[in-house]
Amino acid sequence: MRPIRRLRWYIGGLLFLSTVINYIDRQTLSVLAPYLKAEYTWTNSDFALVLIAFRVAYALGQTVAGRVIDRLGTRNGLSLAVLWYSVAAMATSLATGIRSFGAFRFALGLGEAGNWPGATKAVSEWFPRRESGWAVALFDSGSSIGGALAPFIVLTVYHTFGGWQPAFLLTGTLGLIWLVVFRALYRPPEHHPRLSEEERRYILSERATTNAPADGAQRTLPYSTLLRLPQVWGYVISKSFTDPVWFFITDWFAIYLVAKGFALEESLMGFWVPFLAADLGNFFGGGLSSYLIARGWHVGAARKAIAVFGTIGMLALAPTAGTSSFGVIVTCFAIATFSYAALSTVILNLPADLFPSASVASVSGMGGTGAGLGTIGAIYLIGWVADRYSFEPILIGASVLPLVGLAAMLLLVRNNAATRAGTVQAV
Repeated sequence: MRPIRRLRWYIGGLLFLSTVINYIDRQTLSVLAPYLKAEYTWTNSDFALVLIAFRVAYALGQTVAGRVIDRLGTRNGLSLAVLWYSVAAMATSLATGIRSFGAFRFALGLGEAGNWPGATKAVSEWFPRRESGWAVALFDSGSSIGGALAPFIVLTVYHTFGGWQPAFLLTGTLGLIWLVVFRALYRPPEHHPRLSEEERRYILSERATTNAPADGAQRTLPYSTLLRLPQVWGYVISKSFTDPVWFFITDWFAIYLVAKGFALEESLMGFWVPFLAADLGNFFGGGLSSYLIARGWHVGAARKAIAVFGTIGMLALAPTAGTSSFGVIVTCFAIATFSYAALSTVILNLPADLFPSASVASVSGMGGTGAGLGTIGAIYLIGWVADRYSFEPILIGASVLPLVGLAAMLLLVRNNAATRAGTVQAV
């Protein structure tokens, strides 16, 4: 068969589409939340319980999914994850109350837990480190694109069919379509029949420099080793203290706008602006860090420079606590999401920067579990505070929380004895 030119970017495009679909499925509930709250007379605390059901499964599932994907391989592991969450999304149309919504969201979270470990592992297999920033930016930008598309798709289906059930059915089918294409195209680059020899050599030129067994095969590092590495904890903590802010925006932004007195349909144009800003932030963070590496910067220095910029930019959430201007609110959220996405891209790169591909999904899953546990606590607190006070204290807290994650990255992600021993790649 003829080789496909620049096949690695077709693979990157598939990872991007997977993330888009992942977020459309995830955001369907959040977009419909004002209608579901009215139909079922839920409070913010009730809605928080449904969100927590998803987050519990998503948090616990990421560590499990990461290990499973490392064992099964990217093709089979990611296929299983997408099949699972697509069926769970469609099954949500059968929900009849808070318990059944919680059960279906739990099932959705288990499936969606595999997307980021799987995509991160695919990047480590298909892209050299000088391009991995761009590749991660590409697939991670799918979250903001999916978040921006979801209101238009979901509300159109809702008003067309006069109910919320068809929205879950339609969005769930998207993953099944993607799965057919992915299974047809994805193979590891070492023996992909449509990959040119020139591109194969280029992809493999910067494969992990860590010590490997004499037979050359990479083996997954045991958790007993991973848990002793400060680089792992720098990644886990930095992700755990930044992702909850993004999930606050994706899960609660529609309810927040309604609480501020803005009609959801009338504020749709403003609704997608923070998600578009996040999309631009992905490519800014991934592109600039890749550019700096190509210019001779060390990988760690390039990633950390973007991390400092992103953390400072997320402070823009705080001023929204003191305004009722729709334009100011949207602008501040856009600055914060742009900054978050730039920061998130370099954090997501860390497992591929630091570890051989056989362990990337495992480390990525550990970070996802940490972020999930932090998000569960944040969701419960958001519902409780919003019902009793307002969203203003939440916005102030969300703006400063990433400072803890930045400190962990700067202090713990560095070359040390594990680097010299060949367990971790140099940054």
